[in-house]
Amino acid sequence: MSRVGILLMNLGGPERIQDVGPFLYNLFSDPEIIRLPNPSLQKPLAWLISTLRSKKSQQAYRTIGGGSPLRRITEQQARELQSLLRQRGLDVTSYVAMRYWHPFTESAVADIKADGIDEVVVLPLYPHFSLSTSGSSFRELNRLREEDTFFRQLPIRCIRSWYDHPGYVGAMAELIAQQVVLSESPKEAHVFFTAHGVPKSYVEQAGDPYQKEIEGSTSLIMQGLESILGHANPYTLAYQSRVGPEEWLKPYTDEVLEDLGKKKTRDLIVVPISFVSEHIETLEEIDISYRHLAEKNGIINFRRVRALDTYPAFIEALADLVTTTLEGPEVDLDAVARLPIKVKLYPQEKWQWGWNNSSEVWNGRVAMIVFLCFLVELLTGFGPLHSVGLL
Repeated sequence: MSRVGILLMNLGGPERIQDVGPFLYNLFSDPEIIRLPNPSLQKPLAWLISTLRSKKSQQAYRTIGGGSPLRRITEQQARELQSLLRQRGLDVTSYVAMRYWHPFTESAVADIKADGIDEVVVLPLYPHFSLSTSGSSFRELNRLREEDTFFRQLPIRCIRSWYDHPGYVGAMAELIAQQVVLSESPKEAHVFFTAHGVPKSYVEQAGDPYQKEIEGSTSLIMQGLESILGHANPYTLAYQSRVGPEEWLKPYTDEVLEDLGKKKTRDLIVVPISFVSEHIETLEEIDISYRHLAEKNGIINFRRVRALDTYPAFIEALADLVTTTLEGPEVDLDAVARLPIKVKLYPQEKWQWGWNNSSEVWNGRVAMIVFLCFLVELLTGFGPLHSVGLL
């Protein structure tokens, strides 16, 4: 029997307050998070953003206990998945590969090699594919594979996305139903899905399937919920956690919460649709910031559906994904990371101004560069603004 390595890929998060700055630097150094016309600006901009955002982010992490629980939860998911697969008779060992914090992908690959694994199944803990999440993790793994002769020889099978897997859909519907039945009026409770956003340009210009997959799983989950409850509930999908000046997928979560408040929504069931583990976006952004905003706008009962974490039905779904994938062919890592439309987004082929989608990308990037130049001049005391007496 071959020895199988299950590589669970996730974002990662700072475990201590002092980790916040370095984590943000790693995050914004990735061009899939913030794309710039000139790659040489990536690291200076990452340094600038991480420096400016560190204090605010540190305060957010303090409100949830001083660090992210993401590593602890992901490692527990890995252990329980490994245990279940071994019960099914498979010789498997699970590994965790975080993109922006420890344990990094390099560490997981080193462990796989040291353990003498015969083949690898790559399982991103992102149900919905996006070039900025699964795509970035796949590309990083492919980079390591190209640099390592031994690792390159290992058969690899990749799961690109699993937003429509019946086990995942069913587990989500079950957790939502648990909160709906606690409402004052279960049939009228409004189910509010909030997903992590991505820039609109990723979807419209690069063909990122993220929005389509989010909408697809939302629809399937609501069908599953209706089957459990015996009635249909109103629902809304919105996007949170946007960064930078360019337009992201809409509607935005904060704007929808205000609108639902104006419509006198009493019972709100908030579902973190794109998150399978508790972390800063669920524990602070949703539980604290969005809860406060909802209550401020008149929403009386704010119930947040827990993340999947190690929910047994969810672990069963992951195990099913792995066993099915083991029956399939090897997969080219570059192929699973690729988008259906190949375009040169950054830099643009043509300079445009205005407010259309294409020009909005450049407008936002130019604004970032101008701000960076302004800050450098402010710190050094030299530059055109000083020469004319404006600084």
